[in-house]
Amino acid sequence: MREKAQLSNRVIAALIDGLIAWVFVVIPVIGGIVSVVYILLKDAILYQITKDEQWKNKSIGKKIMSLEVQSLAGETIDFALSAKRNITITLGNFIAIIPLIGWIIGPIVAMILVIIELVLLLSDNRGQRLGDRWAKTTVVSTVVGATTVDVKPKDPSIS
Repeated sequence: MREKAQLSNRVIAALIDGLIAWVFVVIPVIGGIVSVVYILLKDAILYQITKDEQWKNKSIGKKIMSLEVQSLAGETIDFALSAKRNITITLGNFIAIIPLIGWIIGPIVAMILVIIELVLLLSDNRGQRLGDRWAKTTVVSTVVGATTVDVKPKDPSIS
């Protein structure tokens, strides 16, 4: 049983990762795409490139805040699972790539998804947002002594 990540630590980790993604935006033409790809794959990219255990299931923000993504099935977070859990926070950006109509619809979709994500994050006993539910993951603290909750699935078909 791992400790549930505190909301404040998750928010700070997300801000750190968001700042990293924002740095790429200043690169003409491809910066926005690189930024979205980073956010989409952030929980797997450093481990998949380096195979260094300190980056397993972590983005840079999560590593700094002593957090880790945990698959409810016990899997290592790979590119596909990272993309699955993070698509909800990048979907608006993908839509915004479409000139004119995407610039209007993308931010609206993003805002709706952010609200849904926050409501679920605040109301779920495992701290699962929409992306976590879809990917069957949760974010846990790697620090001993954090708030403990059972992050094992209640549905035996998931385990």
